[in-house]
Amino acid sequence: MLHRKRRLFGALAAVVAAASFVGVVHASERAGSGRTAKAPPLVIAIHGGAGTMSRAEFTPESEARYRAGLSAALDAGYAVLERGGAALDAVEAAVRVLEDDPSFNAGKGAVFTWDGRNELDSSIMDGATRKAGAVTGVQHVKNPVTLARRVMEKSPHVLLSGAGAEDFALEQGIELVPRSYFWTERRWQMLQKFREETTAQRAANPAYRYGTVGAVALDSHGRLAAATSTGGMTGKRWGRIGDAPLIGAGTWADSRVAVSATGDGEYFIRAGVAKDIAARMQYAGAPVKDAARAAIGTVGELGGTGGVIALDANGGVAFELNSEGMYRGVRDSRGRFIRRRAGSRKHADPAAGLLHRGDRGLGSPG
Repeated sequence: MLHRKRRLFGALAAVVAAASFVGVVHASERAGSGRTAKAPPLVIAIHGGAGTMSRAEFTPESEARYRAGLSAALDAGYAVLERGGAALDAVEAAVRVLEDDPSFNAGKGAVFTWDGRNELDSSIMDGATRKAGAVTGVQHVKNPVTLARRVMEKSPHVLLSGAGAEDFALEQGIELVPRSYFWTERRWQMLQKFREETTAQRAANPAYRYGTVGAVALDSHGRLAAATSTGGMTGKRWGRIGDAPLIGAGTWADSRVAVSATGDGEYFIRAGVAKDIAARMQYAGAPVKDAARAAIGTVGELGGTGGVIALDANGGVAFELNSEGMYRGVRDSRGRFIRRRAGSRKHADPAAGLLHRGDRGLGSPG
């Protein structure tokens, strides 16, 4: 009798345990279904360089050109997201538009080295896989960001430089152009002025150091990506490389955040800014805006200036800068918003609500 009771209780316990397990599975499935039912927001954010925002240097016409270029880049990237495309495709599309626009220091319209050449750098990173590609010192590649992506996808390497990178571009069928394609009168005259000035005068003029472009995006599958592209610094020598092509310094993307930076590259390298933002979020649980602000604070402590755009997996956007300003913009389902100056903390423009989770310095359009 005792053995029969034990067997009966054992059987009942097994049934209860099985029922409990089924209940857990079903609850898990329901929870999972709830998560997937609500798709992530579609968001793309871009920057067109920090520090060159003196009102005296901009006419209404030039201001309109910058804003038009940023709008075109936002629209190109968002169109990719709207049709279900990947964040990686969106950031490449947006940066290509900015590389083709001579208003910005990337691709056509890039600044000149001391020797009168245009040496271009770019990088791209896929947050879903942590794969990355970058190029530096290329002189004939029309869209360096596309070559950087090809390095990521078609080579065993992350960073290629100079002639080797262009040999790879030839093998991959990437569009090459004569060096004259990148030439603009404005940048050439900037080099002439740079050559004539003293070291102190050069250091005081942020126009020589900024203009990098970049994009971060979040797609419908919750994937993040980032890309950055630049012509570097006016008058740079000896094959100087800044932060833009360096993964972890000027560009980063993982499952939590995507980052693109612009500013004094040497300081962004020393601070490891892009990866620092990701690390603060991962290890300290910092919100994206706090992580970005702290990273830029480190740049300032070291003596550098610039800014970052950062986008988290929930669609939160942070634009942080310690320079006079930074051309930046964002587009999501609620619309498009563009700013250039640091501004105030008050959101005078209704569209500024797009940036409610980030940008510490928004106000009325500058």
